[in-house]
Amino acid sequence: MKKQKSYKDEAGKLYLVPTPIGNLEDMSVRGVKVLKTADLIASEDTRNTQKLLNHFDIAVAQKSLHEHNYKQRIPEFLELLKQGQTIAQVSDAGMPSISDPGQEFVASCIEEGISVISLPGPTAGLTALIASGLAAQPNYFYGFLPRKRKDQQATLEKLATIKATLIFYESPYRLKTTVANMIEVFSEQRRAVICRELTKIHEEYLRGTLAELHDYLADNTLKGECCLIVEGQIAQEIPDQVSKEPLKVQVEQLIATGLKPNSAIKEVAKQNDLKKQIVYNDYHDLNQSE
Repeated sequence: MKKQKSYKDEAGKLYLVPTPIGNLEDMSVRGVKVLKTADLIASEDTRNTQKLLNHFDIAVAQKSLHEHNYKQRIPEFLELLKQGQTIAQVSDAGMPSISDPGQEFVASCIEEGISVISLPGPTAGLTALIASGLAAQPNYFYGFLPRKRKDQQATLEKLATIKATLIFYESPYRLKTTVANMIEVFSEQRRAVICRELTKIHEEYLRGTLAELHDYLADNTLKGECCLIVEGQIAQEIPDQVSKEPLKVQVEQLIATGLKPNSAIKEVAKQNDLKKQIVYNDYHDLNQSE
């Protein structure tokens, strides 16, 4: 086990700085201060971040850090941090590492014993979730689904039995296809919300069942950044799942959603109208004849 304080005095520090997802007024005072006092800003796209820096009169130099150059950049940045410099990392919008670059850099800093300090701030998924009207807890953040239909459906199959509210990011140009795939894999009766252009002047929430949203998208073209919030598994879907899967698999699927084994066993027993001991024995591969 590694124990590390975030505010060590020796060596440099990596600050993870959230940036606005639309409205520049959502930039925190602390975030601006960190960007102004950093020795270097690691940006997903330096041109995009420069607009933010200009707005807040920040003159600190930038270097790019994205999915195509992180293997080259991280060693460079680590050397600067070891020399005592402070680096602030930002993505184009929202939190670094959340469907954006950053995770590899953080992991490398931790491995080298360099302090990593995360600032709280804007993130599209939770911003959409709390205004969606769907259950905020528990929730399951997925982000962007695979683009190819076969891969996307395979992923949705794995998510189908999760009872937590699901959070996705999606392009407005792929929303109709994605919702259609969800209807095929999940159920058309699941409630869902398309959250568009969050914090911006054209912010919009489209609420309904997956079927209703699909009908709307058939006649309307959306623009802008979108989050798709989808209700977790509903009661109507459970019989199909129960009839297809062995008891042990049902228990494993519920455990994958975050339930503890005993709770999952109890739930599967209830769904199948069986005694808990029967499911327990099946899950643990116990010989019931003994």
